[in-house]
Amino acid sequence: MAPAKSSVLLDVKPWGDETDMAKLEEAVRGVAMEGLTWGASKLLNVGYGIKKMQIMLTVVDDLVSVDNLIEDHLCAEPLDEYVQSADIVSFNKICE
Repeated sequence: MAPAKSSVLLDVKPWGDETDMAKLEEAVRGVAMEGLTWGASKLLNVGYGIKKMQIMLTVVDDLVSVDNLIEDHLCAEPLDEYVQSADIVSFNKICE
């Protein structure tokens, strides 16, 4: 039986309009874990010249905790130089 997977959409917010969004995306995609696959991303205007990145990812549920991914990787050193916060926009189980 195939392992249970989930599709997740994250909002990744920078510290401000000075943040290099290309470096932010590179840093986020640099997080590698067994059971984690990064997908498509796009930049969205937040206001006042600030953009946020929305990024899709797929996780194997038994291997990756999305909460731990956010707390221990995306919002921790060294990524916290670019990332102010990361929030789950949607979380869907993948049925196979």
